[in-house]
Amino acid sequence: MPMPRMRMTTPVITMTPVITMTTRITITRTMITVITMTMAITRMIIMATIIITMMSIATTITTITATPMLMTANEPVAAGALGDSEAAALYRLMTWLSPAFPVGGFSYSSGLEWAVEAGDITDVATLADWLDAMLSDGSGFCDATFLVHAFRAAEAGEEMRLREVAELGAAFVPSRERQLETSTQGRAFIEISRAAWDAEGLDTLVAACNAPPVYPVAVGIVAAAHGVSLGPTLHAFLHAIVSNWISAASRLVPLGQTDSQRVLVTLEQAVAATANRALHATLDDLGSATFRADLASLRHETQYTRLFRS
Repeated sequence: MPMPRMRMTTPVITMTPVITMTTRITITRTMITVITMTMAITRMIIMATIIITMMSIATTITTITATPMLMTANEPVAAGALGDSEAAALYRLMTWLSPAFPVGGFSYSSGLEWAVEAGDITDVATLADWLDAMLSDGSGFCDATFLVHAFRAAEAGEEMRLREVAELGAAFVPSRERQLETSTQGRAFIEISRAAWDAEGLDTLVAACNAPPVYPVAVGIVAAAHGVSLGPTLHAFLHAIVSNWISAASRLVPLGQTDSQRVLVTLEQAVAATANRALHATLDDLGSATFRADLASLRHETQYTRLFRS
């Protein structure tokens, strides 16, 4: 009797659990990875929230701290702030010695008009040289010295000394037109100061001069009456007269605005040196060594065509 044939079967049952286990392991790993990433993202969100919160807290603290600082910014003790008296002095000097202050300075050239016509002043370089001489060794130094001595006499209430300074200042001009220039501006400066910037004792000081004071004496008297310091007054005065000279020359040569500023820059050290010299000068130190500028002032009186009064 023949042997029955054995049926060949494939190990499907054996393979199935292997595949299933592998799949489960893969799924498990994927889930672990996803969970890990989720935790990392969650941690990042938490950290970001903490940082934002800390920034918000810091901002809040800064705002609270800044509030009282803003409230005290206008107090005199703040860095860079001026005290009441300093602010008032600066305000008055900027007003009195501004080209807008109506003393008529724009109508005078101090002899520059003749110097331009004669060919002595033709450009920036020649103008700077001419004005440097006028400032250091001519009318600039003399006027600065008169201002210093008038200020000190007025501040000390020395009426006799103030009269001497005022009389010498009126006599110390080389020409009729220069006399007109300085006396007219001095009179206007006093009148406007009385009308708009009056101060206690100003009338007494003006009366002590026995005549309308010339321009530098008038500035010294008014500044002293208002309690403005001598140093800033002197520097502002010299800057004003130099600026007026340059303004006249810019119309005569003519010069552009930039060239005019270059001349002003060139004269910066000369202004400071002249102010320092005048602060230490006596009335015996007065004198002029600018013969050509004095001659220009004299010749201007008979000049045929003129734009300026001096």
